[in-house]
Amino acid sequence: MFLAQRSRILGVAALIAIAGCNNSNGIVATPSGSAANGAAVRSAAKPQAFTTQYVQVVMFENRTYDEVIGSPKAPYITGLSQQWANMTQSFAIRHPSEPNYVALFSGSTEGLASDWCPKTYRGVSLGSELLDAGISFKGYAESMPSDGYEGCQGTPYKLGYLYRRKHNPWADFTQIPRKDSIVYHEALTRPPARFIYITPNMCNDMHDCGIAVGDAWASRNLPKLIAWDAAHNGVLILTFDENDGSPGNQIPTILMGNVNPGQYSQTINHYDVLRTIEDVFGVKPINNANSGTDITGVIK
Repeated sequence: MFLAQRSRILGVAALIAIAGCNNSNGIVATPSGSAANGAAVRSAAKPQAFTTQYVQVVMFENRTYDEVIGSPKAPYITGLSQQWANMTQSFAIRHPSEPNYVALFSGSTEGLASDWCPKTYRGVSLGSELLDAGISFKGYAESMPSDGYEGCQGTPYKLGYLYRRKHNPWADFTQIPRKDSIVYHEALTRPPARFIYITPNMCNDMHDCGIAVGDAWASRNLPKLIAWDAAHNGVLILTFDENDGSPGNQIPTILMGNVNPGQYSQTINHYDVLRTIEDVFGVKPINNANSGTDITGVIK
């Protein structure tokens, strides 16, 4: 009798121990190799916890990965790729330029298949969702004629115009206050907002001018901001809108500051970059970023 009772007690204890291995909301952990439950596991997964508090995006133009990384024309950017976190399998969404800017900023190309200007969108964007959450946002466009400018081009020069709205995604979204669209005048020594987006002008972004010109601009404008990020839990993301039109649409993308340096071969695109930024700030992923994945193991 005593042995039978003892067996029942041990059996109950074992059941309690098994229940304790389940998570606090009652969902039993599923092996990562389970194909049947893969979608459920991904949708239930919580974003990675980040220590990063500040993010900047700087976007250049129309160059393939191999044109820039390792090129003697780009010694500064190549050096960044060796010192920080270099994404060796980063890809744009499509061609031409403008849909990629809109994609990174809103999680969708908004059906755009050209560089048409002006385009106006009344939906949500990264900038508006951050502002709604009380997180500061500023967009900086070099050679834009004035703060809050809504024209399609400005600042004439020998090759056309230094400023083009097609490379300024926040100007297309009505929920972004014009006061948060600012002319970029000089190198920043610290980020003036939790999230900032910097667009070099049409020459310095390598669109109208050569790789060496863009690399020189980066060497003058990024070092102090990267150093600040490294000391204050910030991350600067240097990326490109698209490649030169060659197959694959592979582009350089480098993350600097509060990151784990190295060469990372996970495949990413603009939606994954957007998803990572949203998860850093704890806001809901929008549009196609909802199916994007964090750049895990890179940003701290």
